[in-house]
Amino acid sequence: MQSASDSVSSPAAVGVNLIDFFDVTPTSLWLEDYSDLHRLFAQWRAAGVTDLQRFLEEDASRVAACSACIKVLRVNRRTLSMYAAPDAETLTARLADVLRDDMLEAHVGELVQLWSGEPSFESRSVNYTLDGRRLDILLKGVVLPDHDQPWDRVLVAVDDITELEDARRRAAASQLYARGVFEHAPVSLWVENFSTIKMLLDEVRMQGITDFRTFTDVHPEFVERCMQEIQVLDVNGFTLEMFKARNRNDLLARLPEIFRDDMRSHFREQLIDLWEGRLFQQREVVNYGLDGNTLNIHLQFSVFPGREKDWDMVLLALTDITARKKAESYLEYLGKHDVLTKLKNRSFYVDEINRLERKGPFPVTVIMIDLNDLKHVNDQLGHAAGDALLRRAGEVLSKAIDKPAHAARIGGDEFAVLLPGADAQAGAALVESLRKLVELNNQFYPGAVLGFSMGCATCHEGGRLEETLREADVAMYEDKRIQHEGGRPA
Repeated sequence: MQSASDSVSSPAAVGVNLIDFFDVTPTSLWLEDYSDLHRLFAQWRAAGVTDLQRFLEEDASRVAACSACIKVLRVNRRTLSMYAAPDAETLTARLADVLRDDMLEAHVGELVQLWSGEPSFESRSVNYTLDGRRLDILLKGVVLPDHDQPWDRVLVAVDDITELEDARRRAAASQLYARGVFEHAPVSLWVENFSTIKMLLDEVRMQGITDFRTFTDVHPEFVERCMQEIQVLDVNGFTLEMFKARNRNDLLARLPEIFRDDMRSHFREQLIDLWEGRLFQQREVVNYGLDGNTLNIHLQFSVFPGREKDWDMVLLALTDITARKKAESYLEYLGKHDVLTKLKNRSFYVDEINRLERKGPFPVTVIMIDLNDLKHVNDQLGHAAGDALLRRAGEVLSKAIDKPAHAARIGGDEFAVLLPGADAQAGAALVESLRKLVELNNQFYPGAVLGFSMGCATCHEGGRLEETLREADVAMYEDKRIQHEGGRPA
């Protein structure tokens, strides 16, 4: 193939929405010009060629000549990602690195299909990414009608089936070896029978249902029925370890404990994909171990080749990503929480103030809090004692606050409590509750005394929260002054 910088259909010609759809489709799409190949075929026919396959196999350079006739007009984002290309120009400039070696042999099948007058073609082939990785691909192409020259617009879809092809090659090499790979693979592998599920889907389709998503909205019991019809044929050793099963019989007898609760929504999406003909799927799902723990899983689902008609054998590869999910959750937690006090942090506080300013609900009451004598404790007893005092402050605030209220550490010794939908009376009651909890906390913990200076203000509909924060801050400093003069205990 060679790059062509000439005519690409304009958005006006094919429709902006179609162009956008092409670009964001999660399948690798190539828009190509085969018109030169059509002319080359015409020359060979005129020269008396009748058996194209034999003609090409006699001289491999003829296959390369066919490939050189094909011009790439456009590729989508998924193509760039799949082939590790920074942009379309780089990809088209380096097509020789992509289309090489094993690809030419498979290319013959595509050419023979086109030579025979088929409007579409399909083949399994091999490509290479720009960083050198081999890709086993399923290629499907269709000649688009109604253009100026024959074959001047061909749409090609490419699916990465490397994992599936690797599994197929291993099985072909040795059934015993394949069983060993299955049994000892470091991922959870399941072989299942989905034929009853296919029958149920076909029955729904025969009833005239076309919008399956809406159908499952109205009939969630259908999803439950399909879940019950999952027939597990085999699992590997890693599966037993991952799901904390004593043996295969233990696992198979307790499947309802694995496939339940949050899994239903993921399984529903899997059914929708199957309804729409997607027999290879990848998604993140939730299962449950037999010890009761939640498992976050990356699932790869594929109907076995040759079983597409009845789905009586499908392969699922499950990778436990629970640790990764926990790490992601912890990073998200760190983004919104103060690690020392376990309260929300200043970043969350600022975002929540902005949200309440826009959406309420009003009134919004704010309590500004200053932790008394933190600097003195740090200077006299050390930062470990100061950190302990901060943790105690977090304990008191956490115990006193319930959603939708939030307590946040917004500075070294500064805290704020946001009370959406609470009036001044509710704020005053919480202040008194906090004082009592502080008193109890001091009875429980020896050492440094925990004390709060607090100020409360309320913002009503139409008011400005920024002004309310200032009012609460002023009230807090007045409380600190009174305590300093001995007028009120901390």
